[in-house]
Amino acid sequence: MTVLTPIYWLIGAYFARIAWRAWFGDAPRRRTRTAFYATLAVLFALGDLLPVQWAGVLVLLVAGIAGFGLPESTHSQVAATADHGTRNLLWPILLIPVLTVGLTLLIPKLQLSWLSGANVAVVALVVACGTALPLALAITREKAIQAIDAGGDLFEAIGWAAMLPLLLAVLGSVFAAAGVGDALANVLDIWLPLDVRWVAIIAYGLGMALLTMLMGNAFAAFPVIAGGIGLPFLINVHGADPAPLAAIGMLCGYCGTLLTPMAANFNLVPVALLDLKDRYAVIRAQVPTALPLLGCNLILIGVLCFR
Repeated sequence: MTVLTPIYWLIGAYFARIAWRAWFGDAPRRRTRTAFYATLAVLFALGDLLPVQWAGVLVLLVAGIAGFGLPESTHSQVAATADHGTRNLLWPILLIPVLTVGLTLLIPKLQLSWLSGANVAVVALVVACGTALPLALAITREKAIQAIDAGGDLFEAIGWAAMLPLLLAVLGSVFAAAGVGDALANVLDIWLPLDVRWVAIIAYGLGMALLTMLMGNAFAAFPVIAGGIGLPFLINVHGADPAPLAAIGMLCGYCGTLLTPMAANFNLVPVALLDLKDRYAVIRAQVPTALPLLGCNLILIGVLCFR
């Protein structure tokens, strides 16, 4: 048991609440929705106790339910509570990132033994959310259970896409462990003159953008491109500074995020929530920003990453 275990228990309880409401609700295919959220509840609450084979089966079950169509469900409670204190709700919303960043910088300096080895950013985020929630409840004069259920309604409206960043980030780690980056380096070394700096820069930046478009997540693409191009060529051969190279490389990946429907939580969920007729309306609006920004990032790599 680690310091993060109670956080996972809390997330599991949250999904169990959504599953319970789905079962007793009147939305279509309530059994399918209940199975989806109940499986997530088990994975988060009991993941450390389950054999890895059973955990893998449950992950496949989640993917199977989502793949065959998880019906969306919305409740009237979100709309009913949305008009209370909306102007002042900006303050607890802003409090979450500010407090998260502040605690992430402060906690390591406190040298707390019980936080040793923990993901400090996750702990800081949980504390920030726990601080912002009472403030939001005081502003709206609502009960905590209403806030929890309204959040559940929003999660159901988003559906399976809300889990996509987590799954794709894990996929990137799997690819890195499987040696995909090394295989990519061998292939590119045959077809491209990566010993030429500007060719390696373009391959690195465009590779991050394109692989992100295919995988839907820059965190999933980064281990592959960094291991296949960034480390062996830009750093070891051309002497690039790793810190700015990694940072700008992620920005190149984010440009790809703006251009792909695979990043469903960013580009398809807003279409569903806003009930837009054009499924790719968000992507079309982002193209004029993404492409020039990608070009600027390539220039920044050449200017800032080499001494």
